[in-house]
Amino acid sequence: MSQIEAAKADAGTLDARTASPSYRYYVLGVLILIYMLNFLDRQIIGILAAPLKAEFNLSDSQFGLLGGLAFALLYSTLAIPIAWLADRFSRVWIMTGALTIWSGFTALCGLAGGFGSLFLCRMGVGIGEAGGVAPAYSLIADYFPKSQRARALAAYAFGIPLGMAAGTLVGGLLAATYGWRTAFIVVGVLGVLVAPVLRLTVKDPKRGGMDAPVTEAVKAEPVVHKAPPFSEVIKTLAPKPSFWLLAFGAASSSVCGYGVAAWLPSFFMRSFGLTLSQTAWYYSAIVLVGGVAGIWLGGSMADRLGKKSKAAYPLTPAIAFLISVPCFILAMNSGAVVGAIMPGSDPNGAAALTMAFLIFLIPTGLNLTWLGPITAAVQHLATPAMRTTASALFLLINNLLGIAVGIYYFGWMSDLLRPAFGEESLRWAIYTGMGFYLLSSALLFGASRTLKKDWVD
Repeated sequence: MSQIEAAKADAGTLDARTASPSYRYYVLGVLILIYMLNFLDRQIIGILAAPLKAEFNLSDSQFGLLGGLAFALLYSTLAIPIAWLADRFSRVWIMTGALTIWSGFTALCGLAGGFGSLFLCRMGVGIGEAGGVAPAYSLIADYFPKSQRARALAAYAFGIPLGMAAGTLVGGLLAATYGWRTAFIVVGVLGVLVAPVLRLTVKDPKRGGMDAPVTEAVKAEPVVHKAPPFSEVIKTLAPKPSFWLLAFGAASSSVCGYGVAAWLPSFFMRSFGLTLSQTAWYYSAIVLVGGVAGIWLGGSMADRLGKKSKAAYPLTPAIAFLISVPCFILAMNSGAVVGAIMPGSDPNGAAALTMAFLIFLIPTGLNLTWLGPITAAVQHLATPAMRTTASALFLLINNLLGIAVGIYYFGWMSDLLRPAFGEESLRWAIYTGMGFYLLSSALLFGASRTLKKDWVD
């Protein structure tokens, strides 16, 4: 049997309603692990900025291209045809292949001989990761009932702070001890070794099975959802203002979110005077604690408030982004705050670093609250048979703008402001990027007014 035939045979072999709760949560745990590896391989380049720039003599703008456009170009565009396949074939097979590809190219980054070859390897990482997220969203929607979906998707999103923290800590410590090439190779090989676990232990459930009423007749003959043509998915989503407001609202937040995540390690080294190893510990702790708390808060609040009003799904992150902006600015200026309280104190001393750490936890958590509620809302803008493709269209907009524009924007702006601000140009570049959070909040407030009308149960 060929792999394509096997993928067809495996697709929809399990009715998720008959699966035990423990198996459901096991599947969720495996998907979180895969997502963690996804972000580990995606974000590790942020902590490696200093050694990469030094070895290849890169400007901030060039590094922004490596972290953003090189990854996002094919990652975003290939997600659509891969999602189309995932609506027709086994999502587990597709994710297994994707994990193997992106992990293999991450390892190859460690063998790059210059900017060009590293750019191509990062494109390869993006090709693989194009098949990693939208199929997972669809799997979770078919394993968990509607009342638990936002929380399940929020739990899945734990892979983001876990992966970012692991990439920052492991990548930074490996690079400081053995060099940046070893960091790429080790984390890449890890993903290749995990791929068989996904393939051998996770089953592909019947599509839409958790949306059907639980009756004996339905148990005996589960509803079969035939994947519609791509054009029908477009016709379903295009007239819905909620889709565009949610997609561009998430994308606006991701411009700042991805950009800040990629450049904060460099900011800590330039403006706070931390070494590579110190930055690895410092930033990984911020991402882990703040990120996990923020994601779970967003998912749980949206599930609770969403029972009363669908508007809660976009309103939760909209309010969070408004709070994030002043918190980011305050955290970045903790030295000045401590200096005002304790004149003559070291602006980069223990007191300032501790204050910055505690304040950074707040916006780091709040800027990830959108993941559970917004991805859950997108799942309900289309029928179960369209979910993977609908998610991929959402992710196309979110990632093409968020990753490609966001990471490059901060590097480009830092170079632009360098004549005026010198080593502090990155600080001012991050200040300007906060405007994207304000734009995101406005778009999500708009989505809260249209979501009820566009919702599909």
